[in-house]
Amino acid sequence: MLRIAAAIAFVLAITAAAAPAVSGGTTPAKGAIAASTTSNDESRWAPGPWQPPHNLKQTPIWPGAAPDNGVRATVQERIEIAQTPDALEGSTSEAAWDVSVPTMTVFPPKGRNSGAAIVVFPGGGFRAVVVTKQGTEICSWITSKGITCVLLKYRVPARENHHWPDECPCNPLQDAQRTVRLVRSKAQELHIDPDRIGVMGFSAGGFLVAQTSNIVEPTYKPVDAVDKLSSRPNFAIAFYPGHLCRKGDVLEPSINVSKGTPPTFLVHAWDDDVDPVCNSTVYARALDAAGVPSEVHIFAKGGHAFGLRHMEHPVGSTWPGLLESWLKEIGVLPVETTSVGTG
Repeated sequence: MLRIAAAIAFVLAITAAAAPAVSGGTTPAKGAIAASTTSNDESRWAPGPWQPPHNLKQTPIWPGAAPDNGVRATVQERIEIAQTPDALEGSTSEAAWDVSVPTMTVFPPKGRNSGAAIVVFPGGGFRAVVVTKQGTEICSWITSKGITCVLLKYRVPARENHHWPDECPCNPLQDAQRTVRLVRSKAQELHIDPDRIGVMGFSAGGFLVAQTSNIVEPTYKPVDAVDKLSSRPNFAIAFYPGHLCRKGDVLEPSINVSKGTPPTFLVHAWDDDVDPVCNSTVYARALDAAGVPSEVHIFAKGGHAFGLRHMEHPVGSTWPGLLESWLKEIGVLPVETTSVGTG
């Protein structure tokens, strides 16, 4: 059964007007150029590709060219760098734009390895990939719990319009399916359980969570033995997802929830003015109707793209404990036992 938790949340760390991609908003920075320069008081731009922190290795998810890139892959990847004093590491945050070569970066677990893995899909309105606030910072928390984190930088080629489910080739979904399969194929190498692989997504990435949870038919022609494996995750976590709630408060028709949909954890804020809370509630109702174990937390305030940042309201310090408890409840993380003396 669904459990709705109303709580106090916090406001955006960065407004969409100031740094749209870095904050996870959906409005692109008009007139931004690839060369390193100052675009406004908050952001500057540098040529890509984005590089992960801590000397971690970023690897392409496809053995050759990604499928269906076509004419869209005509602009070089560029990086938006915003001054963000509230960042959890350093004072800047980054977002990758015009990504045509999708990659994954593995963040190994800290301390004892739980054997679980989570693939993270950052947000960015399918126009950018918010790799710091909804990527590396999230992976730092995930790995602190003994979970391997895999950060996906999926394709968001230069374009004018949003990605929609009926518009294919569906590059982000192709990349998401491929990455789950690839992580599953590397279970022995990564020291993880192939049956404890989850996905976590934010905003547009939250929509990818719903897609990978429910669309199991390949959206591309198999390229190697990896594609024989399942792309469905074993559990799913979506923060303020978009694109799910359509006119009349009905679920996006391409998302067919069934008993096979994995257990799901949803987090949203009532005052989200980018992706309304309907996106979570309509999906939660579908999960409940299908008998899928799910947990839903709707905070009174928080706006959009709060991530783990600490500001006026404590949502960033509240949801991690709730999520950790849920992961223990569904068997992803071990439950600590306390020995009681006999006296």
